[in-house]
Amino acid sequence: MESPNTNEQWPRPDSSQSFHTTQQTHASDGENVKNDPSDPIVTDVSFCPETLTTAKASALGYPTENTFKDDSITSSASSDDLEKGVAPVTVQKQIGANEIEKSNNEPAVGERGHHTANPSYSSSWRISVPPRDLPKLPVKRERRIWRGIRHNFFTVYQRLFATCCIVNVVAFIVLLAQHRHSRPWGPNRGDVATAAAANVLASFLIRQENVINSLYAICCATPWWFPLRFRRIVAKLYHFGGVHSGCAVSATAWFILFTALITMDYASGDYDQPGVMAITYVLLALFLSICIFAVPKFRIVSHNTFEAVHRFAGWIAVALFWVLILLVAKAASDMPGADSLGMTVVKSPTFWILLVITFFTILPWLRLRKVEAFPEVLSNHAIRIHFKYMKIGPILGLRISDNPLKEWHAFASIPAPDGQSFSLIVSDAGDWTKKQIMEPAHAYWVRGIPITGVLRMAIVFKRIVMVTTGSGIGPVLSMLVSHPMPCRLLWSTPNPENTYGENIMETVCKADPDAMIINTRASGRPDMVALAYHLYIQSNAEAVFCISNPNLTRKVVYGLESRGIPAYGPIWDS
Repeated sequence: MESPNTNEQWPRPDSSQSFHTTQQTHASDGENVKNDPSDPIVTDVSFCPETLTTAKASALGYPTENTFKDDSITSSASSDDLEKGVAPVTVQKQIGANEIEKSNNEPAVGERGHHTANPSYSSSWRISVPPRDLPKLPVKRERRIWRGIRHNFFTVYQRLFATCCIVNVVAFIVLLAQHRHSRPWGPNRGDVATAAAANVLASFLIRQENVINSLYAICCATPWWFPLRFRRIVAKLYHFGGVHSGCAVSATAWFILFTALITMDYASGDYDQPGVMAITYVLLALFLSICIFAVPKFRIVSHNTFEAVHRFAGWIAVALFWVLILLVAKAASDMPGADSLGMTVVKSPTFWILLVITFFTILPWLRLRKVEAFPEVLSNHAIRIHFKYMKIGPILGLRISDNPLKEWHAFASIPAPDGQSFSLIVSDAGDWTKKQIMEPAHAYWVRGIPITGVLRMAIVFKRIVMVTTGSGIGPVLSMLVSHPMPCRLLWSTPNPENTYGENIMETVCKADPDAMIINTRASGRPDMVALAYHLYIQSNAEAVFCISNPNLTRKVVYGLESRGIPAYGPIWDS
């Protein structure tokens, strides 16, 4: 926070008048108490605004830039203090209250919500210090081992994944039972290929933009008078990635079976088609590589590699599938009494399934275009990119890239007040984002259509708490600006004003005038679970949403859900 300008922001008292500070605010409970004579804070100082210095301002008890920029302040916090969300003692003495207001007007003592403000200046946003006295967290439900199993191995994502696999296992058993006496042994090869193609289609569709937006639109229509338990389940829609991965793994399993069956036929001399065999094994290698690189550990270590394998291996697999269908149909049509090649292809269910897969593979790239961008560098850590090429709906994410064949990055859009433009907030989180900040581009590639994000499900609740850190404020503002609703906001980030600028700070305040904005440079990293629970109880909310890095998101969601509080946050595959 910048130090006040002595010629503009401070009041100009009469030169003969003394300025007295006779009260200070207790850091723990906000009560006004008399200064102790031994207190180091000066209690009677005469000054003229023209001679005011930073040292004198600190002596008077006002926060200055040194209050927030001195690294020794942050380092004075013990690990217990940080775990409890308590500010370092040095900070408490210097700021003297739970909140610090940023202002340009006359000094005033005010009160908003449950926090007592410093004698400071009226403003629209404030930096908060985590309150010392937080409500005690409830005891976690269930035994530790069962909690671990439920929240780590039986999440909605894993349940959807398991459901897809179980359905396919049942289908395999039924198919095997129907052909148990067939010669050659095993189910019909065409049926197995169709099952593999059907699972690939399901995996594609659940990731298609129009399908995702439609699912969100249906689920978000859930009325508030529905039981909270039902709404809690519906809000887990963003775990649909479990269907994607479950069907992809099942498709690979079906194709392994298909490969084994035609290998048996080829070895026995019943199927003399070396071309089909070669393409089949190449396809199997592509399927396996896609599945291996999609494993979370590999995906996190090298996301760019995962994305490249997923995209290019997928495209090659679709093309080879077409070749495989034509070769198999040609071999079938050459048999005595068989239909023509065209009729054989049209009668194959795999042909129609592959046709739909191809259409949805090409569709997003038909919408590929390069659009003008208007970068606004907020700091050396963040940039806000404005776009004017289209109107955008509420709570939507947009993929952008500077090279369409390489990496794509999705960001939440923040609609502009005029409704004709929108912006994205990009913070330094890697090589690509760092480049956008250091070398702002004036055009980006976009493809497909904007996709609805996790926070859209917040509207099925009457009151919510938003927890976010750093540039996670972007998706939160996308939600609250486009769909205002009763909400308490908790935002923890280093130097918020310097990093994100006054426009973002003002927008945060409009979304929640009582937003708890924590400068971690001044007060250290707070206990986000305890603070989220504090706001949840204080506002009588129905759910908590967390937008942060993966580790903190998991910690907050688990910390609340294990205590029976509805909590939501993006997962690795949402």
